[in-house]
Amino acid sequence: MADVVVFGAGDIASLADYYFSRDSAHKVVAFTVDGPYRHASTFLDRPLVDFEDVPARYPPDRFAMFIALSYAKMNTVRAGKYDAARALGYQLVSYVSSRCTLLTELPIGDNCLILEDNTIQPFSTIGNNVTLWSGNHVGHHSTIGDHCFVTSHVVVSGHVDIGPYCFLGVNATIRNGVRLAPRTLVGAGAAIMGDTEPDGVYLGARAHKASRPSHDIDL
Repeated sequence: MADVVVFGAGDIASLADYYFSRDSAHKVVAFTVDGPYRHASTFLDRPLVDFEDVPARYPPDRFAMFIALSYAKMNTVRAGKYDAARALGYQLVSYVSSRCTLLTELPIGDNCLILEDNTIQPFSTIGNNVTLWSGNHVGHHSTIGDHCFVTSHVVVSGHVDIGPYCFLGVNATIRNGVRLAPRTLVGAGAAIMGDTEPDGVYLGARAHKASRPSHDIDL
């Protein structure tokens, strides 16, 4: 059990607080953001402090931290704060939902957020600072590298190797044995059938509006 300071004061921070408070041994005691972005003294009825002041008020030998940020700039913003917190000596805790089917016996990395209804099969590896939103499938012998963000209902098949700083959109599918190069962006609904290139953007087919109105369609 740890008393935790959460970096962030937005939706992901409020969700992290919800999950930690209801489904973990950890207790969120405060929030922090960079000084120029702090516009209040509290968040969710707890102190909101400048990140620059955190070590003095919540020293790393007594408190842990969780970085609750999004996938902005291909996860590099979250990764930067992850590195900054570690440099200050903080332990970075992870949240793994009790409603996740966690079958791998390999350790989960730090500062991970793994929500409900994920299935993580045996022999899979989850790196550091990884977000798995709800409802994903991570196949056997697959690896998700550091600083990745997997949205919802993504299928990662077996023996897939996902490099660092990747983003996988809703309902994406990754074929077995595929390697996603670092900083690959996979769009919503895309099916990846072969290896990707670094910094590549892979988009699925988009829906188009039919010429007939819905009341003329025979369902």
